[in-house]
Amino acid sequence: MTSQRIIQGPRNATLADVLDRVLDKGLVVAGDIKIKLLDVELLTIQVRLVVCSVDKAVEMGMDFWKSDPHLSPLARREPPPALPAGGPEELARRVAELEAVVAKLSD
Repeated sequence: MTSQRIIQGPRNATLADVLDRVLDKGLVVAGDIKIKLLDVELLTIQVRLVVCSVDKAVEMGMDFWKSDPHLSPLARREPPPALPAGGPEELARRVAELEAVVAKLSD
């Protein structure tokens, strides 16, 4: 009984093959950029990028575009919250009450 070994050479992948695999499986790129001057951090940029197909995004629970009214005409548009029944004067009174409670708690 003889054993046979199959040796495969490098496979040539087209851009379409690579793109299909990335969109099917997903790709996550994460990185931080920090700009410092004399050990003082001036700016930090955090980059989190996910590249995948829409189907994969929905599978992962990333379907924010369905509920965003700017991205989907089917999303519900919430009306702005109404003022209290007493109008602006009632709202000012309630804010003053809350500020008094916060002042007592911070003492």
